[in-house]
Amino acid sequence: MPEEHEPRPSRVPTWAPAWIPVGLVRWLTLPNLVTAAILLWAAPRCWPHMEALMGVRQRAALQPDYAVTTRRGDRITAESLRGQVVFVNVWATWCPPCRAEMPALQQLANAYADDGLVVLGLSVDRGPAQTVDAFLAERDIRYPVAIVTAEVITAFGGVRGYPTSFLVDRQGVVRHTVMGPVGPLTLRPAIRRLLAERLPATARPSPPGPPTARPPAVP
Repeated sequence: MPEEHEPRPSRVPTWAPAWIPVGLVRWLTLPNLVTAAILLWAAPRCWPHMEALMGVRQRAALQPDYAVTTRRGDRITAESLRGQVVFVNVWATWCPPCRAEMPALQQLANAYADDGLVVLGLSVDRGPAQTVDAFLAERDIRYPVAIVTAEVITAFGGVRGYPTSFLVDRQGVVRHTVMGPVGPLTLRPAIRRLLAERLPATARPSPPGPPTARPPAVP
């Protein structure tokens, strides 16, 4: 007759209170805790990218008002870009992920320029402006880039890290905000959607009226 053995008691840490389920206590190992911490850190950073991929519109309809002067001396304002889709990228020369994504940003600018996309770089560098100029020339970056103050960044709602990218629709409303160097990739579907949108009639610039007739000259 086979000998019967009593089941071994489960190993439960002595620190665990009695009200915590045994299954949860067993799960609380160091590798699992580290994994959970990574997921909690990554979730708020990854979710905006997923929203852009799925077409979920950003909840806060921010319409920033800004004016910048590019390194080539051109003046760009929110009003001057109205009617175009704008990919605004906040970056710095000392930021490795920013450096990694810049070729992809130039590719975006080249691919969709004829469709109405403008890529605008906003550098937060505080060193000599020549450092930014040399950085752009070395990498053959041709889309407009301006060195800006915190006031301009605040107009977009601020940033929590670099690089941060804002996708602005034809009416000047920020539709997506993402952080990280994969923005040029995850925002591509959103760019195509916004380029397919057209300004409502009330938002289109009014066409110039007929010239006013001059009164006849008095002899």
